[in-house]
Amino acid sequence: MSILEAKNLKKIYGKGESTVNALRGVNLSVEKGEFVAIVGTSGSGKSTLLHMLGGLDRPTEGEVFVDGKNIFELKDEALTIFRRRKIGFVFQAFNLVPVLNVYENIVLPIELDGEKVDKEFIDTIVDTLGISHKKEALPNQLSGGQQQRVAIARALASRPAIILADEPTGNLDTKTGQDVLSLLKVSAQKFSQTIVMITHNEEIAQLADRIIRIEDGNIVSEKEGR
Repeated sequence: MSILEAKNLKKIYGKGESTVNALRGVNLSVEKGEFVAIVGTSGSGKSTLLHMLGGLDRPTEGEVFVDGKNIFELKDEALTIFRRRKIGFVFQAFNLVPVLNVYENIVLPIELDGEKVDKEFIDTIVDTLGISHKKEALPNQLSGGQQQRVAIARALASRPAIILADEPTGNLDTKTGQDVLSLLKVSAQKFSQTIVMITHNEEIAQLADRIIRIEDGNIVSEKEGR
């Protein structure tokens, strides 16, 4: 069953001679529990696609369905709430709040939503990601790899249907990046979540179940990962 579906997604920036066709009618379907990597060079449209899939930006044309819901039928406020409950984001910049400790950063989206924190579930996540001994630490007391693990924990914490990861290993060395990605994959499998990740790193992409290549705003190929 498709948990995420894009239909004829188009995104045009600018007008006249400065027009940029960032997406040119992309169709994409992701199954529940699948780990999909979207690869492409800089300017290929992969970040634009991820922002559309996550409802962070609205397309010029086309539809996105998350868990059967057409997200662009929602008004901005309703879309923000839907996004917070259904989609977890992991960015290249870890986006941790510097004055909050690890645990407070992880539960922040749940508390913003006015929901009760399932402390047992949070403990399971931090144990799985190997950061249980760092719960009281501030972000500036962590290594890059540890900060990215916190960002992943935060994305998993509200039990979203989908995790969208934007170059999640971009600020990490190769070994740390592979370790963090492996943990993300294990965590998502353990908690029955779906991952869509964009990356320009071919080696990292191999960890996915399926690799989709995008060039010049079009999907040009698909293949299975390792």
